[in-house]
Amino acid sequence: MYLQIAGLTICVTSVEPDLALVPGAGAARFVVDPAPPDVRVRVVARQLPSEVASERIFDSGGPWQLHRRPGGFLFRFFSSTLGPAPYQTADFNHDFTSGEICVHRPYLVPGHPIDPLAYPLDELLVINLLGQGRGLEVHGCGLVDGSETGYLFVGQSGAGKTTMARLWLAEPGVEILSDDRVVLRGGDDGVWMYGTPWHGDAPLASPRRARLSQLSFLRQHDRHACAALAPSVAAARLLAASFPAFYDAAALDFTLRFIEEVVRAVPARDLAFAPVPGVIEFLRRQR
Repeated sequence: MYLQIAGLTICVTSVEPDLALVPGAGAARFVVDPAPPDVRVRVVARQLPSEVASERIFDSGGPWQLHRRPGGFLFRFFSSTLGPAPYQTADFNHDFTSGEICVHRPYLVPGHPIDPLAYPLDELLVINLLGQGRGLEVHGCGLVDGSETGYLFVGQSGAGKTTMARLWLAEPGVEILSDDRVVLRGGDDGVWMYGTPWHGDAPLASPRRARLSQLSFLRQHDRHACAALAPSVAAARLLAASFPAFYDAAALDFTLRFIEEVVRAVPARDLAFAPVPGVIEFLRRQR
């Protein structure tokens, strides 16, 4: 099974004859034909222990933990509806280009295929791949208006990302890349944004990419208004709405430098908007 998210190709193969793999519903549009991968992952099934001796460096307080191991990292995933053992682990090398996913065999249902990259593992893998000098995932709604203008509307939950996406849905020539999470990557020809499988309430997700033309930080209001932001202010707000691998010092250093490149390359503004269709024409006049 091959997936491509934000231009990163992930090859996932099962080494178990009785373990069939399927993509999750959100990832189905991101399945691609076989191609040279950026990361290779093999899937096995065995009985997993409830405890491990490696150093735990992060605990989500819920479904996953991250451990540091010699030569790499180990994710452990839990479910409150199952037992104390993790339902799955994912062991990666230090740069996340190779890994092994192990599913807890006692939890498997015979004859049922599984999605080995089921959320949150798929997102965690991409976040860490991006942190190796490739880009950054941000909390935002991304869309492309025709073939030219790529809008990114950044904001935390409740800022109006999905509302903004729905307002644009009926517009001819507009494609929503995501209503919740977008990946930014740099290039010689500018900053590019990519859709991801991790949509919001809409749900809207596309594997397409677009050159980023305008960066807006959302807040809902009773009228439309926008104001340019200094790069330093935009950088701080973009960091606050990003998903860096903050437990990795080198990745975090790259993230800070990359954010500075983004806000210096793309005009940023504070955008107050009323949730009515007129905001579209208002935004087009700001080009």
